[in-house]
Amino acid sequence: MVLLVAIGLVAGLLAGVSPCILPVLPVILVAGGRGAGGMGARDGRHVARGGPRGAAAQARTVGHPGTAEAGAPAGLLAGLARPVSVVLGLVCSFSLVVLAGSELLSLLHLPQDSLRDAGIVALVVVGVAYLVPQLGNLLERPFRRLGIRQPSSGTGGFLLGLALGVLFVPCAGPVLAAIIVVGTTHKVGLSAVILTAAFAAGTSIPLLCFAVAGARLTSRLARVRRGTPLLRGAGGVVLVASAVAISCNLLGGLRRDVPGYTTALQRSPGVRKALDSLRGVTPTPLSSCPQGAPTLVDCGLAPDFRGITAWLNTPGGKPLSISGLRGKVVLVDFWTYSCINCQRTLPHVEAWYARYARDGFVVVGVHTPEFAFDHVVSNVRAEAAALGVRYPVAVDDDDATWNAYDNEYWPAEYLIDAEGYVRHVDFGEGGYATTESLIRQLLSAAHRGAALPPPTSVPDLTPTGELSPETYLGYERQRYDANASGLVDGAQVRYELPPDLELGTFALQGSWDDHAEEATAGTGAGLELAFVANDVYLVIGGEGTVTVHLAGSRRTETIRVAGVPRLFTLFHAAKLTTGTLVLAASPGIEAYDFTFG
Repeated sequence: MVLLVAIGLVAGLLAGVSPCILPVLPVILVAGGRGAGGMGARDGRHVARGGPRGAAAQARTVGHPGTAEAGAPAGLLAGLARPVSVVLGLVCSFSLVVLAGSELLSLLHLPQDSLRDAGIVALVVVGVAYLVPQLGNLLERPFRRLGIRQPSSGTGGFLLGLALGVLFVPCAGPVLAAIIVVGTTHKVGLSAVILTAAFAAGTSIPLLCFAVAGARLTSRLARVRRGTPLLRGAGGVVLVASAVAISCNLLGGLRRDVPGYTTALQRSPGVRKALDSLRGVTPTPLSSCPQGAPTLVDCGLAPDFRGITAWLNTPGGKPLSISGLRGKVVLVDFWTYSCINCQRTLPHVEAWYARYARDGFVVVGVHTPEFAFDHVVSNVRAEAAALGVRYPVAVDDDDATWNAYDNEYWPAEYLIDAEGYVRHVDFGEGGYATTESLIRQLLSAAHRGAALPPPTSVPDLTPTGELSPETYLGYERQRYDANASGLVDGAQVRYELPPDLELGTFALQGSWDDHAEEATAGTGAGLELAFVANDVYLVIGGEGTVTVHLAGSRRTETIRVAGVPRLFTLFHAAKLTTGTLVLAASPGIEAYDFTFG
């Protein structure tokens, strides 16, 4: 507990002076100043009544030379009232939003960005009140009825701080991310409250200094009577402009791209362990990270991209790095373009990228080759474009990044948080709703609960039921041939079909030359495949035709092959089918791998 308090205080203190305070710093400075005596006061003066005592009060308010305002304790307290109230309101509101904002909005059935919108509206109203004295007087009238003589110095400042706190997005790094994750999962406890309070206390110190500086600057400028209306107007313009910039997310890039001082300090093992314990996360090495976990896990720092031959879909083909993507949520997707499992996953990955890219989400498709033709960059570029891949693709020709992640599957998804830690691992197809839910959770944490667009709605086409196994025709990985003599490696051989073909096996007919990865057709080349599936696919290369016939039916199709080896659909049915496909291939056709769906 003591460590959490220390972490919160230090993180809050550094967040208050980090570059991420820049978007709201002008508002803090303006809000901290007394606005030359209130939003609706004329010429910066409050009207004094009651003879000499009122005259003295007027002199102190205007700040004429010769007064004792700067040295009197009462004057000092009056000068601090507004800055303290502004910062107090800010700290209270952002603490409440962080701990209970999501739950409160859910209970009220309101959109997740309602509090942010309310804060922006309040900021605009206060800014306009600075510009229009009549509106300022109207806003202050209820406080006068309550007997509060200077609402803009006390209560008005607190209300402005409440509005600003909803918009305050400090560079808190893992600290605030941990608090938000706890809040959004409805597990707020004493530890989260204490950490939030410590963070708020640490943040309030530099913010109060900025606000006091604004108050002193405003007070000095207000002594020039003619400059008071101009000063008040300038403050109003700053408040309105800041609200517009925040509402249009014009400052989002600054928050993400300008580094803060606090994040690096929070990556130390002790701090990380304390924050993980707050979220109930047990760190796990990447090599033993649980696959497909329904909640976020901690599998350590993500390895960087290594040995990449080429980068596709990046500006000028420039390389990316995990460290360079800090501040963003990253999905590393291992794939290869001729893999049907990858192709069925792509619509989901592409939809996530299109939906969340503006919110700081990045997909990096690591294309690790399975066959020799996968090493040809032009092949990868052409097929990635044909499949509609728009996110960055790293061509991992030498398996260096594949090995760095100790990966064994196509497709494989590694979800990385804004601090560079692997938080979710999933192999194969399916689990899309879980992955997207965790993406949204990490984005909310990275952007301090900012509103996200609605989830995607891509249908899950993951096959169900028992299918034929993946079947390679090259001798290196071939297992299911039914030819009596077996397949002969690296030689042109004529094959005869067996009298019967068991389900899940294939047999060659005619002349074939079997290589390590594929079988190349010669004269009279044919093939039969006994399968159970809805869909049958074959990776085919070379140039020529392949005629496909479903035994026992009139169903026949001719496929023309030319150019880059790729995946072809040989058979499709609306329901699971058991049958035999009969293929006839022209000389030069290369048959690699059957897959099923």
